[in-house]
Amino acid sequence: MSKFVNCVVCEGKVEVSDELLEGEIITCPDCGSELEVISLDPFTVAEAPEVQEDWGE
Repeated sequence: MSKFVNCVVCEGKVEVSDELLEGEIITCPDCGSELEVISLDPFTVAEAPEVQEDWGE
């Protein structure tokens, strides 16, 4: 069974599976933002951090 959560960027509805795990990344179908699952109880998402280049430092 799926449920919906609001995108933190555009407030669009994002369908999420009950099988998601904390730390997984989902994509908003309306704005394309990547959202990270922060907590499962209560179900919370936040904008995923941008992956930065390491450059061997």
